Amino acid sequence: MNAAPAPSRLAFVASERPEAQTALKRLARRYDAVAVDEADVIVALGGDGFMLETLHSVLGRGAPVFGMNRGSVGFLMNDYAEDDLPARIAAADPTRIHPLQMDAQTQAGEHHSALAINEVSLLRQTRQSAKLRITIDERVRMEELSCDGCLIATPAGSTAYNLSAHGPIIPLDSQSLALTPISAFRPRRWRGALLSHRARVRFDVLDGDKRPVSATADSYEVRHIARVEVFERRDLALTMLFDAGRSFEERVLAEQFAS
Repeated sequence: MNAAPAPSRLAFVASERPEAQTALKRLARRYDAVAVDEADVIVALGGDGFMLETLHSVLGRGAPVFGMNRGSVGFLMNDYAEDDLPARIAAADPTRIHPLQMDAQTQAGEHHSALAINEVSLLRQTRQSAKLRITIDERVRMEELSCDGCLIATPAGSTAYNLSAHGPIIPLDSQSLALTPISAFRPRRWRGALLSHRARVRFDVLDGDKRPVSATADSYEVRHIARVEVFERRDLALTMLFDAGRSFEERVLAEQFAS
């Protein structure tokens, strides 16, 4: 199979970390960087948090993002190396992901919408546990969940907050979403559910005046919510690039066997 042609126009973006800023200056000079709006590929320098910021910023632009780790965790990033970058990008494996849409209504009747690449999470705001009613595709599936919170994760986000909350790791091609409770109190043994990616999920906050709840789509937070609806946006897609032989699918699989 012939290799894809090397991208001719690269844009570089970086987090505020000193090592990321240093890499930005070196690479932009070496590879004749162009503006983000003119790029064939956007190279993101930082950690996983910055990769999410970059993906949000390029929604609708179509250019794929190739991340290189100049942060801490780097699960969404490739190893940092300066040599032969165009050829490396040309040989990379693409991964297409779809974000979640969060539509939230507050106790005061305000409406907020945001997109999430990793997850939409609901969390209690005070010492009082949250009480949530969960409806899926217009059918009530749980009348009352008493918990610290609950989240819906995409396959790409299933190894992030969802995994820390003991939710399942989801293969990228599974066309599934993870519905995962956070410190469930009643029913105590409920571990969550795997849903079709076509599912529309609604959370209603019960006793919200006494037990306020916030909702967050990645980093966008809405406080004192009354209800939240979540569904996948199949009409929106993002492409991440990973080094050949180290695809995102392989990383997700390997994470399930990590000690």
